[in-house]
Amino acid sequence: MSIEIRLANEDEIPVVTLTGRLDGFGAQQLDEGLKEIVRDDTRSVIFNLAGVNYLSSAGIRVLLGLKKKLKTRDGTLALINVQEFPKSVLEMAGFLKVLDIYPTLHDAETACRVKPHEERLLFGVRYPSFVVDGITYAVEPGSPKAASLIVTGDLKKVLFSTITAQDIRTLGFQEADYSLGLGALGKDTTDAMQLMGEMITLHGSMVYVPTDGHYTPDFFSPVKETGDVKIFTGFNVRLSGPFHELFTFETSQKNGVSLTEIYSAIMTLARTRNVEFHGLISLVIWGVVEGIISSEITHSPLRERAPVNHQSIMDPENYNEWNDTNRDPRYRGDTLVSFGIGIDLSGDLSAFSSEDLAALYYVHPLNKGTATMYLHNHGVVFRNTPYDPKFELTRRVKTIAEEGEFVDMRHLMDETRLRKAKIGVSYITAIERQE
Repeated sequence: MSIEIRLANEDEIPVVTLTGRLDGFGAQQLDEGLKEIVRDDTRSVIFNLAGVNYLSSAGIRVLLGLKKKLKTRDGTLALINVQEFPKSVLEMAGFLKVLDIYPTLHDAETACRVKPHEERLLFGVRYPSFVVDGITYAVEPGSPKAASLIVTGDLKKVLFSTITAQDIRTLGFQEADYSLGLGALGKDTTDAMQLMGEMITLHGSMVYVPTDGHYTPDFFSPVKETGDVKIFTGFNVRLSGPFHELFTFETSQKNGVSLTEIYSAIMTLARTRNVEFHGLISLVIWGVVEGIISSEITHSPLRERAPVNHQSIMDPENYNEWNDTNRDPRYRGDTLVSFGIGIDLSGDLSAFSSEDLAALYYVHPLNKGTATMYLHNHGVVFRNTPYDPKFELTRRVKTIAEEGEFVDMRHLMDETRLRKAKIGVSYITAIERQE
């Protein structure tokens, strides 16, 4: 008899009901099933073994492997309703006291819940918290030093596909801790410019989607900067400066929180608090996905490929040829690390010239969002990188970028949703342009 897996959620703790023989074949099935059940923010799991009448070393090995993984997240593997024969096998194998067995589901749930001191760490007296639209954001202070955005290249040339070799610039991997734009890797300008697509840099790692028709992201994480390999870009916006604040939130809302809602909440709080907010922010987000909506350009916007109608590649007549949009939410439960900017179009932007603002943004025809705000975010999806907001954000992003299980990279639409996140917020006071 094979293992049957039925999943229910009790207070967001997965409860997995197993039925059948947990032998070699059953253990393989369970191991595969756990890949869909244990997400990057799963801390604890409850196994209901009422229907398991046989257990062997193969099954024990899977249970112990999961217990080890959950322990690194300060979580718990709880067993309930263990039958006599499996219990005897555990005792003979010496693991009866290693695995945690509870008499009832309620007892298991109590053991698995987040400890009170961890809740206080996020939302207690140490860090002030604010509620916006029903979501509580805990705020941790960062650095008081100024932050700016450095813009390389010409966004208009991207939009109208008029880029030539003379427009390509190079970036060193250490120049851009956080950036987004249009770029590629290659041995020289001629090689790279044919493949330029959506790109992001995260602490020395570069990820981009080559415009070769395969829609498969490529990435490179150098161990050291030698100068022999460069990032080629036709347009790039990068952060120069620190995080001024760090926001943390979690929600039990079924659909999570959208990027629009996150930016709106941070901007709303900025307008009502004593921070230097001039209508422009950048966010580095590390969180757990509820659903990613994305869009990517499909051709490198070179002059020889310009649309025959001489309009923007975002023009309705050209859009479908130049863009691939996915509106089906993907990657639920996986980890997202993103960098982006947000402009409060309804606020006072007088600190910036209209030319500098125009160098930053355009309105995506399928990503209009709210008329009072413009957002531009690129993100990388990883898997098996446990989420815990106690981690320091910069170090955690660097570790994930270098060691995480890479899954995908996309230009994020504003409807992209998260269920929990830690966010580095920079209040931008200057835009520097490097043509």
